[in-house]
Amino acid sequence: MPPATGGGLAESELRPRRGRCGPQAARAARRDVAAEAAARSPKRPTRGSRRFEAAGRWALLALVTLLSFATRFHRLAEPPHICWREVQRTEESSPKDFSSFCLFFSPQMLIGLAGYLSGYDGTFLFQKPGDKYEHHSYMGMRGFCAFLGSWLVPFAYLTVLDLSKSLSAALLTAALLTFDTGCLTLSQYILLDPILMFFIMAAMLSMVKYNSCANRPFSAPWWFWLSLTGVSLAGALGVKFVGLFIILQVGLNTIADLWYLFGDLSLSLVTVGKHLTARILCLIVLPLALYTATFAVHFMVLSKSGPGDGFFSSAFQARLSGNNLHNASIPEHLAYGSVITVKNLRMAIGYLHSHRHLYPEGIGARQQQVTTYLHKDYNNLWIIKKHNTNSDPLDPSFPVEFVRHGDIIRLEHKETSRNLHSHYHEAPLTRKHYQVTGYGINGTGDSNDFWRIEVVNRKFGNRIKVLRSRIRLIHLVTGCVLGSSGKVLPKWGWEQLEVTCTPYLKETLNSIWNVEDHINPKLPNISLNVLQPSFPEILLESHMVMIRGNSGLKPKDNEFTSKPWHWPINYQGLRFSGINDTDFRVYLLGNPVVWWLNLLSIALYLLSGSIIAIAIQRGAQLPAEVAGLSQVLLRGGGQVLLGWTLHYFPFFLMGRVLYFHHYFPAMLFSSMLTGILWDTLLRLCAWGLASWPLARGIHVVGILSLLLGTAYSFYLFHPLAYGMVGPLAQDPRSPMAGLRWLDSWDF
Repeated sequence: MPPATGGGLAESELRPRRGRCGPQAARAARRDVAAEAAARSPKRPTRGSRRFEAAGRWALLALVTLLSFATRFHRLAEPPHICWREVQRTEESSPKDFSSFCLFFSPQMLIGLAGYLSGYDGTFLFQKPGDKYEHHSYMGMRGFCAFLGSWLVPFAYLTVLDLSKSLSAALLTAALLTFDTGCLTLSQYILLDPILMFFIMAAMLSMVKYNSCANRPFSAPWWFWLSLTGVSLAGALGVKFVGLFIILQVGLNTIADLWYLFGDLSLSLVTVGKHLTARILCLIVLPLALYTATFAVHFMVLSKSGPGDGFFSSAFQARLSGNNLHNASIPEHLAYGSVITVKNLRMAIGYLHSHRHLYPEGIGARQQQVTTYLHKDYNNLWIIKKHNTNSDPLDPSFPVEFVRHGDIIRLEHKETSRNLHSHYHEAPLTRKHYQVTGYGINGTGDSNDFWRIEVVNRKFGNRIKVLRSRIRLIHLVTGCVLGSSGKVLPKWGWEQLEVTCTPYLKETLNSIWNVEDHINPKLPNISLNVLQPSFPEILLESHMVMIRGNSGLKPKDNEFTSKPWHWPINYQGLRFSGINDTDFRVYLLGNPVVWWLNLLSIALYLLSGSIIAIAIQRGAQLPAEVAGLSQVLLRGGGQVLLGWTLHYFPFFLMGRVLYFHHYFPAMLFSSMLTGILWDTLLRLCAWGLASWPLARGIHVVGILSLLLGTAYSFYLFHPLAYGMVGPLAQDPRSPMAGLRWLDSWDF
């Protein structure tokens, strides 16, 4: 089947005439086409009427766009305090740290640039939601996100118009998105979601547009829309990995397109090869080049040390100006008496760390906690000592003695003077592993403090190199290996990561470490510049860190997580601002009329689409108008249903924490499906009741009813997006009284 290119043709128009051949057949075919055209259009439109129709289309598009911008920018300054994840996105985008490295890439750079250009000075201390911005300029960053969010409506309008060739279907889609309180809320705050959805919808629109140029391949419009699709794909993936879903949709469409062209025997293989090359260049090479370029700019601009340093390897940190490893000179080989930090080689695990807090009662032995911590800290410092003596190796009277592969050592925590220790007690979270603690007084402990240091793939007796040697610490008594499970400890462990001693001796990154910081006044220093990684290496490492950081996200206090099955039914929203009746409250919840209509439309589409597909497959002869509408439903509706499926069902397979806002890209596609479905069904009803005098009014009345119902529901629920003050919905005096239709809605 060829890709969706719009309304499609009736089945009778696709089949060749039979029973004639040669010039007679051609002449007969021309007469038949002329007769059908005359029957459908008894009066050819004049040039003036065509201009009037085109002007009307542009005016309608302008009205849709203006209404979208008006709803998104209305009361944009309220509330004048941090809402939900603005504390995270704005802090990451702060121009005061515009050259400081962080985990996050082009979206935060764009938000930070918008803030910088609008006068934000970067001095605001972001601590928690509810903190007032006061005199700090935040409207530039909110305005940037609202600007991109406002384009979702006209993009959806144009996409549906191209798929269905119906103004009413496009207008209904635009109304659903304009009057949805959820889309409106997400577009008004400093979040990644409006940026992500902007690129998703831009990619979808561009794909549909270049499909519609299929009869003019290699023309300027065809190249423009194909290239713009690639640019949009790079943007979507650059914002979030959820952008992979729209890439998958464009990929499936491209495969179907090429397969259809390959089966067209009127095209030479050279022409098919040109089509393939064009798609490789515009949909693979161009997006990859742009995506890589954004990271190159990121690494170039954000070249200073920042809060995200600890997520990365020691070699990566050596390239960041201001980091203690940048242009540093440290001793090359590890020696007894050195003060060191020990970093786990698994990305986003961090440094071996301890502090004075003890494990709580009932969690193994009540001894000092040992964890891993992602940030630089004095509690990451350890002193490496011999296992059988307490003499000071830094005493000038003692010669330098290097640590070698296979040595028995003791690690003493510099701040607390307790030794790294393990025993047969179970680890706090990983039950089949042993607990690791800090034990002893002033470096004096017992034999459970002894560890054998081994360098991976080295021989006994070899010296240990800072940064470059990959080491393992084997507990001498139990035989277990020091490692980190990567699991986040509860609040008693300050939500740092669990350190365990695993009895499973298989080499994994969790149990491999390297020495990063190294202080020893008795040793000569070497420069670390030779260890800086190449661009491909830092690109790969940054992606691995982002993937791990994304999968390790945990909900914050008062945050409501949700499950994917909650989302289409609008089961539960998210508090963006305020809790009590005295607070300015904003609640992320979809317009229930829009969302439940979308859910009904998906079910109706599956039913009606199945019936039509079966009828066509069985050879049913459909009237020309019904066949054309059926093609719109199957092709245009099928395209957006595929988008909804790809942007929704993968979340069932994800192990990370999920929130309600993850559904909104899928919601865009379900709204487009609703517009196409109801317009088509109402047209089919009008055709089926053609003998009824008022049959033509069925379509008009139906569309108007849906438009007015959607607008009225927005009037009822708009305080959710624009803010509420006063009694909660349970109170009869509340303006939202009677609108809490589900007990799970908490406004």
